[in-house]
Amino acid sequence: MLTRRAFAERLGLTAAASGMLPEMVYAQRAALSYSMPKDVVWLNANENPAGPSASSLQAMTEVLPSSGRYHYQEFGSFYTALAHSEDLAPEQILVGAGSSESLHAAIEAFTSPTRPLITILPTYEAPPELARASGRRVITVPLTAKYTADVHKLVAEAEKAGGGLIYLCNPNNPTSTVTPKGDVAWLVANLPANTIALFDEAYIHFADTPEVESALGYVRQGKDVVVTRTFSKIYGMAGLRAGFACARPDLIAKMQPFRNNVISIVTARGVLAAIADKNLIRDRRAALGRTRSELCAWLRQKGVVYIEPQANFLMIDVGRDTRAFGRDMAQRGVAVGRPFPPLDHMLRVTIGTDAEMAKFRDVFSGVYGA
Repeated sequence: MLTRRAFAERLGLTAAASGMLPEMVYAQRAALSYSMPKDVVWLNANENPAGPSASSLQAMTEVLPSSGRYHYQEFGSFYTALAHSEDLAPEQILVGAGSSESLHAAIEAFTSPTRPLITILPTYEAPPELARASGRRVITVPLTAKYTADVHKLVAEAEKAGGGLIYLCNPNNPTSTVTPKGDVAWLVANLPANTIALFDEAYIHFADTPEVESALGYVRQGKDVVVTRTFSKIYGMAGLRAGFACARPDLIAKMQPFRNNVISIVTARGVLAAIADKNLIRDRRAALGRTRSELCAWLRQKGVVYIEPQANFLMIDVGRDTRAFGRDMAQRGVAVGRPFPPLDHMLRVTIGTDAEMAKFRDVFSGVYGA
């Protein structure tokens, strides 16, 4: 079993080697060594400024006085409700801290010194970083010219390796692009022997293109597929740390030993309230989409190139090194995303509130034109 200490040591080795610490540095706040104004706008971690819904806040407030108890007796019904919200059985889900814990469990369960992690570049760094720290080989495949996953190359690499774990973030972080549903279907249909497909759908609720389709359907069909979801993004519960993996019961059983613990009862109650709100995803997708569209229209008007976004962030081509560009923006009061090599001229920007995006446009104009 991967203990909390062992996990920290493993990821710490990678962090030390790369000059980074886990999670906090992915959000970049702890890495900003230069001075910034106190009223800095944080558009660097793909957080949702809407925060938890009103119903979640009420549910969590009500349970706080009794949070001195473990409440373990409630978690059976919690797992059942969460599974049913995705048309799954309780034995088809694994709950953890955000989607990160489920991703870590999948890497431990389905990679080995002879079974690599195969993924695109760039993508969310945590899975390949953990795989490397655990002594697993990581094989990367470049994005297509449209900044999407090349599923044929991913499958070819898995076949060449004799199997492995294909990790695909969809929509992808940092490019905010989706892998078309036809490509996802081809990948699942052509998985080589001894290969699992791991789909990270942290941002799927923000996508509004007909080309996006959840891989949960393949889980329901019993395919060699694991899907991870999180309550950190559209539900606005990043600090509450809740997420889950979906897969066939036998795959969940293989991941189970690597889960550290259950989430808090406060978080569980907040999640239950969130999934009971049938309008929440629809309303937040519409609100985010409006703000995102306004930003894209402004960029087009200014002649600034960007990748068409399908998540709550986008990548903007600033035409020069993003490290210096990001530093200059932060010093003027707007923190933007970290670099994502090899897209060294692309700046990742989270969609914030209308007021935050107004400040972003003002600061961006000053730095971009400098």
